[in-house]
Amino acid sequence: MSGERTVRLTVMGTTDLHGNVFDWDYFRNTEYDDAAHNDIGLAKVSTLVTAIRNRISADPHAPRPLLLDAGDTIQGTPLAYYFAKIEPITGGRPHPMAVAMNAIGYDAAALGNHEFNYGLDVLREFQRQLDFPLLGANAQDWTTGLPVFPPYVLKRVHVPGEDPVTVGILGLTNPGIAIWDKAVVENRIRFGGVVEVAKAWVPRVRRAGADVVVVAAHSGMDLSSSYADALPVPENASALMVETVPGIDAVLVGHAHQEIPERLVTNQQTGEQAVLTEPLKWGMRLALIDLDLRKERGRWKVVGRQAQVLNANTVDADPEVLAVLQRDQDTVIEYVNSRIGMCTQAMSAATAPWEATTALDFVNFVQADTVAKALAGTPEAALPVLAIASPFNRAAAIPAGDVSIRDVAGLYVFDNTLLAVTMTGAQVGEYLEFSAQYFQQVSGTGPFTPDQVTNAPTPTAPNGTPDYNYDMVGGLTKPLTYRIDIAKPPGSRITDLAYGGTAPAPDQQFVVALNNYRQAGSGNFPHVTTAPVVYNRQVEIRQLMIDYVIATGTVDPSAFRTGAWSLVSGGAPVVVTPG
Repeated sequence: MSGERTVRLTVMGTTDLHGNVFDWDYFRNTEYDDAAHNDIGLAKVSTLVTAIRNRISADPHAPRPLLLDAGDTIQGTPLAYYFAKIEPITGGRPHPMAVAMNAIGYDAAALGNHEFNYGLDVLREFQRQLDFPLLGANAQDWTTGLPVFPPYVLKRVHVPGEDPVTVGILGLTNPGIAIWDKAVVENRIRFGGVVEVAKAWVPRVRRAGADVVVVAAHSGMDLSSSYADALPVPENASALMVETVPGIDAVLVGHAHQEIPERLVTNQQTGEQAVLTEPLKWGMRLALIDLDLRKERGRWKVVGRQAQVLNANTVDADPEVLAVLQRDQDTVIEYVNSRIGMCTQAMSAATAPWEATTALDFVNFVQADTVAKALAGTPEAALPVLAIASPFNRAAAIPAGDVSIRDVAGLYVFDNTLLAVTMTGAQVGEYLEFSAQYFQQVSGTGPFTPDQVTNAPTPTAPNGTPDYNYDMVGGLTKPLTYRIDIAKPPGSRITDLAYGGTAPAPDQQFVVALNNYRQAGSGNFPHVTTAPVVYNRQVEIRQLMIDYVIATGTVDPSAFRTGAWSLVSGGAPVVVTPG
């Protein structure tokens, strides 16, 4: 009789929580909302998890469900930043994400790339605070190649009236960490490819006794790499992993911030299928993987599989999770809303992807000004200084009048640090040409909607180039001006490039301020990874912007407004009208 019995094991999953516990927009100081009316945060997830657990526990024959996460947990909101930098957990305070995840009862989590943003001391302290293992089979010691985090965990799940099911949970993180957080991991941790390391570890997990193998992979579903061939292994490879590595039953996918309720992928060697799911980001969704198991030759085997995602906006937040972290939340809200200065004119990033804005000019001014002052007295002090910025957050705005930390932080939502390199005029032009791939090729001057001209798909971004991979370049003491002709194909779009009104000589030297992600190779932009570094004090750009407002007291946009670039089609201005 037992050989014919089928039981259903449910595995719940989250990913890319990015410091979200509360359904709160810290930059707008209000409840979170977006065009799709999503809700966010672990408190909402907790309610969904409890409902699933209650439903399953009502079935006397069902094994208890598992709860996993696929990484990027401790970076992304002021709540996460505050307990990494302002009152860091290395001083003894528990991390809000650890408190929340422990309260909800996670069974395991994979490392994300953003776990490394604040350095290994913060990451290790976060790991110690968790009641469950933080997994990363491909985070390997620089010298020995051995994992420096647990590669997997075995969970023995009770099945009423039967032998327990042994579930092997393998964690894999993103090899791009080697580029994105080079300063943190170089000479300490190296990162093997997702597929290559899975090939080595899945059989070990099976030999260790796993009836079922579930992978929590911080690597997107479909094959692509933002860093192109800068690393020998791809950034996003979860589907390829299942196709080429036998023995995987299910994958909780992370990193790409996509909603993929269910995808079935067949292994090329065995013909067996695995189910993959990616539950969007920030706690907007909870993934449900249902694996039907049956005994074969005395061992449990997966004989059916399916997945779906549940929407967090269908439930109320768990009051117990809210209560345990309300004090931390109040502290952070008070911090981000503290007044630090005033601004004479409002600045908005709403149109920054398709036209020059004072908001992005402000970012570039602070970067370039910081570098120029730091280089005083050095051989590079006489070189003209440029800076590079991306439209990270179209919703960002600094109001006229009082300015708070959250106003400034909204312009720069990542924890990137500032570097500077030297580049030639020819290299700057090639850099701008590469960046201009962000725009779609059009005929005529419009009017166009933003989605008709921006976020063009490329071989390395088949779903569209994200805003954070579009860079604009500005000058400090003189403007760097250029036009982008989007009637032309990529590679021949930059026209009228000039510095201070004069076309730069191909060999003219510039100091270029940029963030650590870009300099390390993120986006695979040309020249910057090999350009000589002349400034690197590992100071966060966002904090430099906050410090500038505090120091000056009054921000006057006319002091750094450039209007230095524009979109054209056939030489005529392009009109972009938001819908």
